[in-house]
Amino acid sequence: MSGEYDLVIVGGGISGASLLYTTAKFTDIDSIALIEKEPEIGAINTDHTNNSQTLHFGDIETNYTLEKAEEVKEGAELLAGYLENHDPDREMHAKRSKMVLGVGDEEVEKLERRYEEEGFGDLFPKLRPIGREEIADLEPKVVEGRDPDTEMLALQTPDGYVVDYGATAGSFVDAVADDDGVDVFTGTEVTDITPTLEGHTIATDDAGRFDTDATVVAAGSHSLQIAKELGYGQDKVLLPVAGSFFLADDLLNGKVYTLQMKKLPFAAVHGDADVHDGSITRFGPTAKLVPALERGRISTVGDFLDVFGLNAASFLSYANILSDRILLPYVLRNLVYDVPEIGPRQFLPQVQKVVPSVELDDIERAKGYGGVRPQIVDTKEKSLDMGEAKIVGDDVIFNITPSPGASTCLKNAMRDTHTIVDFLGDAEFDEAAFREDTIGEFPRAE
Repeated sequence: MSGEYDLVIVGGGISGASLLYTTAKFTDIDSIALIEKEPEIGAINTDHTNNSQTLHFGDIETNYTLEKAEEVKEGAELLAGYLENHDPDREMHAKRSKMVLGVGDEEVEKLERRYEEEGFGDLFPKLRPIGREEIADLEPKVVEGRDPDTEMLALQTPDGYVVDYGATAGSFVDAVADDDGVDVFTGTEVTDITPTLEGHTIATDDAGRFDTDATVVAAGSHSLQIAKELGYGQDKVLLPVAGSFFLADDLLNGKVYTLQMKKLPFAAVHGDADVHDGSITRFGPTAKLVPALERGRISTVGDFLDVFGLNAASFLSYANILSDRILLPYVLRNLVYDVPEIGPRQFLPQVQKVVPSVELDDIERAKGYGGVRPQIVDTKEKSLDMGEAKIVGDDVIFNITPSPGASTCLKNAMRDTHTIVDFLGDAEFDEAAFREDTIGEFPRAE
């Protein structure tokens, strides 16, 4: 089963799968292999139970600057266009209303300023401010039970894409898996990557060795671990954050976000209907620090310690980050949410920010939901690096993709494809055809 390839992609989550699709369909690279350690594509953080199912555009994420929103917007439109083009029956996604909700004079003023003065209304033509009456028309439970004298405003858009990222990753792979020159190996774990004069040799547990000219490691939290083994990323460690959710019955029609605290890298609490079952409303995510690279897998505690390094720079970086007067209380509060009996009671006020009439008996912690998002820590600056991280070495790319990595997977794949073409020297990428297949199908405002 071993062989020689122009490109080997390690990792079959949404990042690796989108790169396989992009390189196999829109380049003339002769031979490509994807290696995934799980039996199925998209089985870990990409699975629909392990993420917020949100396609982030930057329009209602109030911790985004305008510059970051501009960057994320194109990536989201690429994926939304792909879904519009390849999922007409809405088997992998749903399209619903979404809004960010401001309650009270201070929050309303923030949203008005964001829309009018900060440029978000211009950047997102479909985004519009709506008052209490229109909010009630779209989301009756959001208004029901609130003080009628309390001012309310929402920034609302119809582009509330709810995505099953696991199914989407599967569709990327299925679209090209039978093509000549494409091989997909699932249930295959990479045990070693060794640089060679021509690229790398990749050893696996049961599929032999792969010799490749170009390598992309898209293995989530494990990407930095592999990078460090090859001598890259020595000034970076991970702050793994596990997200959890609470479930309720049918309360919302679309997505309703609350305002985000700007210093927090984690998503604001929001409520939305599940992508496959509109009768289930999910509230979350919570954000809990965990010393593991995968949720619920004790074996990855050692992997975390391997990446952490147990050195002074790592400990000092953690201390500097967690001593923040906003972040530390947030982290401690989120730890409590997982405590039986106490957790739901403490989380209830977060739910009531979205749906005031919810009572304690209406919510329950979602068992088996939630993945790990590896926040990147720069040990030189002793700070969190917000967003995706990419390390480019000699004929190798390492992708570590916290949120919104899934939303921007195709944009990330496009960038990596240009780099891979440069690595190989004699390959070409038809970016125009790629854009026509993806962002070219995204419905624009009239």
